[in-house]
Amino acid sequence: MMKLTRSSSTLRTVLRRLRRYRWQIALTLLFAALQVASALYVPILVGRAIDCIVAPGQVDFSAIGALLITVGVITAVGALAQWLMNLTNNAITFHTVQDMRRDAFRKIQILPLSYLDQHPAGEIVSRVIADVDQFADGLLMGFTQLFTGVITIVGTIGFMLSIHPGIALIVVLITPLSLFVAAFIARRTHTFFRAQAEARGAQTALVDEMIGGQKVVQAFGMEDRVLDRFSDVNEALRAASLKAIFFSSLTNPCTRFVNSMVYAAVGIVGAFVAIGGGLSVGGLTIFLSYANQYTKPFNEISGVITELQNALTCAARVIALIDEVPQTPDADDAHVLDTPAGAVELRDVAFSYTPDRPLIEGLNLTVKPGQRVAIVGPTGCGKTTLINLLMRFYDVNSGAISVDGHDIRTVTRHSLRRSYGMVLQETWLKAGTIRDNIVMGRPDATDEEVIAAAKAAHAHSFIKRLPDGYNTVIGEDGGALSQGQKQLLCITRVMLCLPPMLILDEATSSIDTRTEQKIQSAFATLTAGHTAFIVAHRLSTIREADVILVMKDGHVIEQGSHESLLAQKGFYYTLYRSQFAQ
Repeated sequence: MMKLTRSSSTLRTVLRRLRRYRWQIALTLLFAALQVASALYVPILVGRAIDCIVAPGQVDFSAIGALLITVGVITAVGALAQWLMNLTNNAITFHTVQDMRRDAFRKIQILPLSYLDQHPAGEIVSRVIADVDQFADGLLMGFTQLFTGVITIVGTIGFMLSIHPGIALIVVLITPLSLFVAAFIARRTHTFFRAQAEARGAQTALVDEMIGGQKVVQAFGMEDRVLDRFSDVNEALRAASLKAIFFSSLTNPCTRFVNSMVYAAVGIVGAFVAIGGGLSVGGLTIFLSYANQYTKPFNEISGVITELQNALTCAARVIALIDEVPQTPDADDAHVLDTPAGAVELRDVAFSYTPDRPLIEGLNLTVKPGQRVAIVGPTGCGKTTLINLLMRFYDVNSGAISVDGHDIRTVTRHSLRRSYGMVLQETWLKAGTIRDNIVMGRPDATDEEVIAAAKAAHAHSFIKRLPDGYNTVIGEDGGALSQGQKQLLCITRVMLCLPPMLILDEATSSIDTRTEQKIQSAFATLTAGHTAFIVAHRLSTIREADVILVMKDGHVIEQGSHESLLAQKGFYYTLYRSQFAQ
C-alpha cells in the first residue's frame, strides 16, 4: 500500500508540473485524434474497394481508383498529424525535464550543508542526470503511445459497434483479460525498477569518488580492492536490471497472446456471420482490420505502463531532492552587513552534527575589530566546525554568534559571507582560465588589480611561466597545477577581494617554507586592520596572533598570547614543545 501511495504521489506531482503545458497537451490530443481518425478511416475505404470487386470481369475500377486516391490523401494527413504530435510531445517532455533539472540544481544551491555531507556527490549527480533522462524516456513514450492508444481503442470500438454490435461485444468482453495481465506484471516490476535506480545511483557515486581520488588509489595500491567494490556494485545493478527487464518483458508476449485470441474470435465469428449474409466480405475485412488495430494499442499501453513504472521511480528520486527542506531562508527584515568593522562575539555557543554526539558546548569568545585570532588544538576538537558556524554554513544549536552586534541569524547570508575572505586547506578551482578563478569574488576587477593581488600572494611568477599566463585554461580542480600552486591561487582570490574579515584554515599547508614566509608577510599586511581567524597545526605560523584559542573536545581550554600561554605551561605548552622540542 505504501508503494502505491508513493507512486500515486509522484504521479500527482508530475501531473502538476505538466499543468503549465496544458495547451500543448491539448494540441497533442488534437493531432493524436487526427492521426487515429485517418488510420481508422482507411480500413473503411479499403473495405469499400474490396466490395467493388464482385467477380471476374465485375470490377468497378473507377470507384476503386477514386477510393485509392482518397486513401493516399488521408494517409498523408495522418502522417503529418503524427509528425506534429511527436514534435509537440518532444517539446513538452524536454521542457519538463529542463524545469526539473533547473529546480533540482536550484535546490542544491540552497540545501543545508548537512544534506550534502550525508549524501555522496555521485548519487546526487545520478539523480539530476541519469534519473531525469530515464524519466524523460518514459514520459516521451507515454505521450506518444498512450494518447494514440486510448483514442484508437475508443475509435475502433465505436466503428465496430456501428458495423456489427454482436462481434464488437465479443471483442470488448475478451479485452479486459489483456489489461489484467498487463496490470498484474506492472505492479511487480515497480520494486525492481526502484532497486535498479538505487543501484545505478550507488554505481555513479562510486565511479565519481574513485575518479576524484585516483591518485590516492594508485598510491596505496588499492586498485584490486576498488575493482572488487565496483564489481559488487555492478553485479547489484546487473541483478536488479535483469529482474526489472525480465518481468517487464513478459508484458508484451502475454498481451499479444490475448490479442491473438481476440483476432481469432473475430475472424471465426465474422466468417459465420458473412456466410449467413449478415456481413459483406469487405465488412469482414474492415472488422478484422479494426480487431488488429484495437488490440495493438494494448501491447503499446502495456509497454508504456512498464516504462512509466521506471519513469515514476526515477522521477520520485528527483522529486525527493527537489522537495528536500532547504536551509532556513533569510528573514524579510534581515539586516544587510554593509561595511562591518569586524567585531565578533560568541555567547554560550553549543553545536553538534548529531544530537547524540556533543561537539561544542558553552563556547564564549569576544573578538575586537582588527584582532588576529588563532585557533589551535588536536584533530577533531572543533576548529573547522567553529569556522562553519562563523560562516553560517551551520546554525548553532543554542547560544548566539554576532557580528558588529547583529546576531548572524538576523543577517542576510550573502552579506555575511561577502564580509569574509576564506582560504581553506582544500582548494577549489573551476574549469576556466587562471583569471576566471582569481576574480570569482570580484568579476569586475581590472587586470592591474589581478596582477597586484597575484604579486602580493607570490603567485605572479608561476602564473607568468604558464603557456598563456593569466589566460591559461585549467581543468576542474586545477588540472595539472601542483597543490601549492592551487593554494596560491586561492590566496590570490582573497587578496583581490580584501574583505573586512578573514578565515585562514591551514591556508599555507601545501606551500614550501620559503614561500610560506613570504605569504605570512603578505598576510600580515593583509590582516592589518582586518579581523582574522587563523586555524593552524604548525604553531610557528601563529606566534604573532593577538589571541590564541586552544581548543579541546569542543571547549576553549586556554586563551591568551603566545608568550602568556607558554608561561602557563599548560596544553598549548605541550603542543608547542611537541613541535619544537630541543
